[in-house]
Amino acid sequence: MSSRSDRFECRWQPSRVLLTAYLVTQILALASIVLLSIPLWAKAIGVLLCALHASRSLRPFILLDQPQSLTGLRRDSSGWALWSEEGGWQPVQLRPDSLALPKVVVLRFKVAKGSWLSRLWVQSLCIPADAMGPDSHRRLRLRLKFSRRRWAAPE
Repeated sequence: MSSRSDRFECRWQPSRVLLTAYLVTQILALASIVLLSIPLWAKAIGVLLCALHASRSLRPFILLDQPQSLTGLRRDSSGWALWSEEGGWQPVQLRPDSLALPKVVVLRFKVAKGSWLSRLWVQSLCIPADAMGPDSHRRLRLRLKFSRRRWAAPE
């Protein structure tokens, strides 16, 4: 007999696959910029933008070693919430364009509380299969696919 419990919680850790994919993508972007036949000032801007993106994305979203890094997801009677050391459990509203695939889960969400800009902005979070145990990743995918009221705003 299946349980009708609405409680669910999972945590994840940094992913080697995600780090590798990000570094390969950065290398390809830098190589493309260098090989383009554009003025030197345009190449410098492109390289600078790649470096800026890496400095703002690598640690909090891939290495997960910042206090604001999101490392947990919970579902209870009040709705979905994401965990970070800095903010604790923050209520979120999952978006219908979230993906739950066998090798990766892409969570698309809006923060329920905070500044008006953060409540307006839809954010994404990538959770590859190697960031969690296989059973936990499978439970997360199933919960996202079949949860009742999964797109409801937090109460």
